Amino acid sequence: MNFDLSDEQRMLRDQARRFLDEKGSVDAARTILEGDAPFDRSLWADMAELGWMATAIPEAYGGAGLSHEELCVIAEQLGLAIAPTPFSSSIYLAAEAILLAGSEEQKQRYLPLLAGGQTIGCVAVAEGVQRPGPADVKVRFEGGVLTGEKLPVADGDVADFAIVLARTGEGARDLSLVLADLDGVERTPVETVDPSRSHARFRFDGAAGALLGVAGDGWAVMERVFDRAAILFAFEQVGGAQACLDMATEYAKSRHAFGRPIGSFQAIKHKLADMYVALELARSNALYGAWALANDAPDLPTAAAAARVAAIQAYALASKENIQTHGGMGYTWEVDAQLYYRRAALLAQSVGGERRWKDKLISRLETRNVA
Repeated sequence: MNFDLSDEQRMLRDQARRFLDEKGSVDAARTILEGDAPFDRSLWADMAELGWMATAIPEAYGGAGLSHEELCVIAEQLGLAIAPTPFSSSIYLAAEAILLAGSEEQKQRYLPLLAGGQTIGCVAVAEGVQRPGPADVKVRFEGGVLTGEKLPVADGDVADFAIVLARTGEGARDLSLVLADLDGVERTPVETVDPSRSHARFRFDGAAGALLGVAGDGWAVMERVFDRAAILFAFEQVGGAQACLDMATEYAKSRHAFGRPIGSFQAIKHKLADMYVALELARSNALYGAWALANDAPDLPTAAAAARVAAIQAYALASKENIQTHGGMGYTWEVDAQLYYRRAALLAQSVGGERRWKDKLISRLETRNVA
């Protein structure tokens, strides 16, 4: 097994980094944070032109037909640049759900649009502050219509359609695909710690939905989708943690105190070393997860949980220590450290928080060891 990037993947990484640097997506994140726009539509259009959304979608459905390893490469660069776009909701979640469970008609209809960036999808699972589980699903899907509320839904305010996890009359859990502009769908933007990634509250009152997948398999499909998305989110978090380490290191070299760079002081050295160790641990877990995802390996669920936990921890540490390294100015609005701290906190709760993924990792390791 070789978990390192190929020459072609390194070329893709470098091209993506240059493009995002030229577009100034960190500045774009600040613009979205300070303004009223939900995301950077210009950046989204340029990403679509480059074919990033199409990366892992099969050619039969209008995609590029590349592997998930290439998608992981792009995800890391999006995390490094904290790009303010609905890429994760549309591609990590909605596209993966349709690929795993959609009918041929649904794949032919939605995947080409997702691949071209012409439509935005989202996944609605959470129903308030609680640990998600099958017993906690209250939204109902009966007679082809949805009733209930989902909160928060990432990019729900800008999505063209939502994939909704709901309870049926028989007590099963189904996935329903619903168009966001239909009668019976009400969307309200909600505030989060990172307004550069918008969220919404969905209220369904008799909204027509179409079954996605086999009846009763909704929870099982979402678990598979979340495992796959966890690895992609891990790469975003690795990218963000790398950006924090780079910022902190550069500042420690240029900022002088008592006649010497602050990076020469032991306290700062320890911070940077701790950030580096956590980042490399997260990166190694993410790379193994990318291999497992690209090869649909039996160990994918365990690899996803390990990558998710390590990436949450690394990004949280790096974003906090970056602020600390910058000292008093690290807390000011003008310094970009806050943008990464916000994104680290937001991504830590996407597809479930650290505690949930730790529990999943332990149970999966126990199951594997017993087998």
